Amino acid sequence: MPDDRSALRAAVSARTPGGPPLLASRLSPAVLPEPVVLRPRLARLLDDAVARPVTLLRAPAGWGKTTLLASWRAVVTQSGGPAPAWVSVEAGDDADRLWTYLAAALRSIVDVAADPAATPIPDRPPGPDELEVLAAALAARERPVVLVLDDLHRVTDPAAVTGLEFLLRHTEQRLRLVVAGRSGPPLAIQRLRLAGELTEIGPDELAFTGDEIADLLTAHGVAVPVAAVRRLRQRTEGWAAALRIAALALRNQPDPERWIEQFGADQPEIAGYLREEVLAGLAPPDRELLRRAAVADTVCAGLAGALTGDPTVEGRLSGLAEDAGLLHHDGGRPAWYRCHPLLADLLRREVGRLPTDELRDLHLRAAGWYSGNRRPADALRHALAAEDWVSAVDLFVTRWPELAPDGRIDRVGPPPAAPPPETVAQNPELALACAVDRALHGDREAAEAQLRLAAEHGRALPEPRQARFGRLLIAVELTLARLAGDPATVRAAAVRLLATATASDVAAGAVAGVQDRAAAGAPRGDASDDADVRAVAGTELARLALDAGELTEAADGFAASLTAARVSGRLRPELVCASRWAVLAALRGQLRVAEGAARAALALPPCQGWSAQLDCGYAYLALGLVALHRHQPAEAAANLALAAPAGGDPLAGALAAWCRSNLRQDEGDLVEAHRLLVEARECWSERAGPLAAWLLAADVDLHGARGDLSTARELAAAGMTRFTSPAAAGLTFPAAVLAVAAARVELRAGDLHAAARLLPDWAAGPATDWPPAVRLDAALLDAVLAARDGDERRAGRTLEQALDLAADDGYRRPFTRAEPGLRHLLTAHLDTGTAHWPMVSELVRAVDVPAEPALSGTSAAPLDEPLTERELTILRYLQSILSNVEIAAELSVSVNTVKTHVRNIYRKLDATRRRDAVRRARELHLI
Repeated sequence: MPDDRSALRAAVSARTPGGPPLLASRLSPAVLPEPVVLRPRLARLLDDAVARPVTLLRAPAGWGKTTLLASWRAVVTQSGGPAPAWVSVEAGDDADRLWTYLAAALRSIVDVAADPAATPIPDRPPGPDELEVLAAALAARERPVVLVLDDLHRVTDPAAVTGLEFLLRHTEQRLRLVVAGRSGPPLAIQRLRLAGELTEIGPDELAFTGDEIADLLTAHGVAVPVAAVRRLRQRTEGWAAALRIAALALRNQPDPERWIEQFGADQPEIAGYLREEVLAGLAPPDRELLRRAAVADTVCAGLAGALTGDPTVEGRLSGLAEDAGLLHHDGGRPAWYRCHPLLADLLRREVGRLPTDELRDLHLRAAGWYSGNRRPADALRHALAAEDWVSAVDLFVTRWPELAPDGRIDRVGPPPAAPPPETVAQNPELALACAVDRALHGDREAAEAQLRLAAEHGRALPEPRQARFGRLLIAVELTLARLAGDPATVRAAAVRLLATATASDVAAGAVAGVQDRAAAGAPRGDASDDADVRAVAGTELARLALDAGELTEAADGFAASLTAARVSGRLRPELVCASRWAVLAALRGQLRVAEGAARAALALPPCQGWSAQLDCGYAYLALGLVALHRHQPAEAAANLALAAPAGGDPLAGALAAWCRSNLRQDEGDLVEAHRLLVEARECWSERAGPLAAWLLAADVDLHGARGDLSTARELAAAGMTRFTSPAAAGLTFPAAVLAVAAARVELRAGDLHAAARLLPDWAAGPATDWPPAVRLDAALLDAVLAARDGDERRAGRTLEQALDLAADDGYRRPFTRAEPGLRHLLTAHLDTGTAHWPMVSELVRAVDVPAEPALSGTSAAPLDEPLTERELTILRYLQSILSNVEIAAELSVSVNTVKTHVRNIYRKLDATRRRDAVRRARELHLI
């Protein structure tokens, strides 16, 4: 087989005599600058991608598209495969010029293959007859032809690739096109995407991972700690060009960590690259749009229209995101966009050099848009930056309940300058507004300085302004206490703020009056001010109870604060309270109530930023809990994934891990279920209360399911001692959930008398306060024990009571995870008569007899047809809660490919669903 260079020489020399000269350098990739870091992850992605007709690498300049394709081509060649044909597209290539190079590239592959049936390939755009002959010849080839077109975005004439599109449609997929460019190529992308014939690789895939950044730095002789690598990844977001510039610069730095900490667009090399390679190719209106939008952290079409004065800007934003890749879409509706951090840094520096009046006008436009679109914190920031002191004070005084920082600080750029002292002396509320803005920037020291300045000037204010100022001062102190993370100070400030409310409660008449005045646009009165106070202070006290594990107190607090927030019309406190109250209602077992509250929270007008994502995460967590109890594992897993932003909070992290543990246990993966349960208990730490009892009971159940009955008994006994209250009239919920778990352990051990003795009285008066899931577990155990004792009538009566209890909220999981024998009871119950016939019929189909775990010494019948290596890989993923779509993403293959393998796995394992396949595979020791 001739080598790559000889094939190229032959292809170039075979061009039509008298035609334009061909450059061999355009028919092979340029020599890569050393050192080159191999990225096997992306090489595998390309290996799989070329199984489809078209692979598109689309990303802005410097994302490593050409380097990746060149290194992948070299690996393919070194491994003995035919080198993919290569064409580097240049600016000005028309149809004639481009096809000359395409013909030479295709000819090189035909020559390398020494194909005796090779068809002459024209050096000019072929006519219809020539195209059909060429398509037929390529379709007849035994192996597909891979053609790489680098920088195809430089072709502006769609006619230049018309012949290629014809070949793609009519070569029986024997032509595989790999296209790289900064924007969408002139191909029928939508048609290819809908036909499943397109693999897309963008900045998210091309971005360097932390490990790849460490490899790059090591290759350049630079050693830095892991924290510095993370910082570099955060600042560059894996952008290859910036990382290479950084790696080259770091070799000569005496303090690499300090240099990385200060790394930004002020580096001359970074600024030069961004201007010459990224911004220079943009049309002037698009560059001006990016520059004006840089005044904000993120931008949507409405905000961009306000900043530019162009109401038709939405299409240009979408183009800069989808085609040019210069903006990142957050995936929401309406779409919000942000620039790469380094590009945003450069653009902000350019904005900062604008004339003072022009810059002030931009901030005033932004403040007006934010104020009118329920984003007072951003409106305040821009009003201060524009030195519009009157608007800043008005925003703070009228909308302070929605200005409290919550969760991670996600502001970028410098804060506005402080107002003049004489202005603050006349309007001390302005200093309070500045204190809140500094708090939103995470600058606690500056915020406290502004707070002290406000208090000093506020003493001279007359009444009633003095009273209002005092309330606002306490509200800002509460904000700073939260920022400092001091529970005692937060509690003291919240109590002081609550004491400023004049009304003893929010009566129905006051509520109606507030709402009527709000609808009419009238000024807010005392009742609405008191509702604000109760919403904010009550929310903070409820948060404290939640953090301490006092879930009942927290639930009551969030419910009361939610009412107050709705009275005052404050969306931000309403979202905070509704989302958390939904989770606590789900924990109490009020599934319908929890579902309604969660969906109502998610239906609120969208708030932007990390805080809103965290609150929505709680709402999705509530929906995940509801789906778990209703035995909807796919829906539960999907909602738990959406709840990820809330995972940093102790309650949310513990509950999410506990839910995933239950899902894994239901799938039979007890090892992973136990690992997740340990994670849940670590999140909840040493906190007490009902959740601690739930987690301990789950641990008891897992040990019992694994056959470790002695440990299960010890845990249950210790938990009963810990959670039993001698002063209580009956068994409290925390003790009851452990008593049920202990009874289940004895049932598994075969000691029916011990199980009956430990089982709490789930029908007694005190039991009505237990969550329904606990009562249902106890009732179903009671029914199974009665049946085993031969008392079928009591078993049936108890089962009917359990069905009554489960029906309203749609509980299913207590039935599907119940002990062996329940399915027989349910089947018999259909014959004896029930008020819940559809539900019982559904449960009979859903309830399985749990399979006994395979012992190490046993062997199952071998498979008639062994699983392939790829099927074994996917089988391991089937143990997880990942969907087919997520498995496809993990393996970088199509969803249809995964579905085909799953069908083959089911057929070979004689299974009809995932759970059965996993059990069968474990019996065969395949996983």
